[in-house]
Amino acid sequence: MSSVPPVSSVPSVPRWDVHRLPSADGSTVLVTGGNAGIGYFVAEQLAATGAVVILGSRNPARAEDALGALRARVPGARVRAVRMDLADLASLRDAVESLEVTRLDAVVHNAGVALDGPARQETGDGHELMFGTNHLGHFALTRWLLPLLSAAPAGRVVTMGSFAAKTERLDLDDLQSRRDYRPKRTYGRSKLAQMHVGFELDRRLRAAGSPVASVVVHPGGALDSRTPTRPPVHVRTAGAWLRGLPAAAVLQGKHAGAWPAVRAVLDPGVRGGQLWGPRVLGLRGRPRNEPRWRNLADTEVAARLWAASCALTGVEPVVTP
Repeated sequence: MSSVPPVSSVPSVPRWDVHRLPSADGSTVLVTGGNAGIGYFVAEQLAATGAVVILGSRNPARAEDALGALRARVPGARVRAVRMDLADLASLRDAVESLEVTRLDAVVHNAGVALDGPARQETGDGHELMFGTNHLGHFALTRWLLPLLSAAPAGRVVTMGSFAAKTERLDLDDLQSRRDYRPKRTYGRSKLAQMHVGFELDRRLRAAGSPVASVVVHPGGALDSRTPTRPPVHVRTAGAWLRGLPAAAVLQGKHAGAWPAVRAVLDPGVRGGQLWGPRVLGLRGRPRNEPRWRNLADTEVAARLWAASCALTGVEPVVTP
């Protein structure tokens, strides 16, 4: 008869510490929009683990500023940038070739556009700007990245969603917001589309027996006023810090908003098809695996969105064993 081992001899899973990340030496990670905001802090935290971090940015000058800030903050950081414009679908294949890598361990689909103005704008391809950049751009990019991710032992696609998507519903008959355009709602729906496709991608990866996993994350409530200074990428004034104090009880800075994505890249315990976000009310705190939101549960909606995205971009992420 076997006996139960004493508690002291049972292996324990180490608690995830956002300030003591595991080494990722030898890994290569692409962070879209890594030159600013949450994307910058994802890149900074990953660079500190020894990973090679590539910033995908449509603005070369801002990318250089971010690289300078990263190297000042992380001595010896192995970071570089490639020009990547998610609003220009035809350019993405060349952008992936410019990575000049034979494998990619992870991509963080972070770049995004959020408009406040009342005027509806379009990409050069004729897509509504936020939907076309945030969702369609990353969808097409995934098509060209999948061979590189499949070449890694356990590649990961990490999709940065948004808490703004939690109360939205997709209108599959008006994905481009041509009939009823409202900036905040259109932004939330573009992020919801990203999250739907992140889960749909994982279903397809599992069905194909692929080693690549697709994980969806969101940063909670991440404010500039709670974000530490990283000149010239971000400079927080004393006045902004003081004005942000009332929100500090429930919200956090963009450095903390990066934590779920960083864990999704690094933690071997994270699984494809999971949703990760901040621990406290989904708004702040250390990352945790949270239940999938109700508006993300309909797999038929996700499948129809996938098909529509293929038609709108002219490409399909091909999932192979």
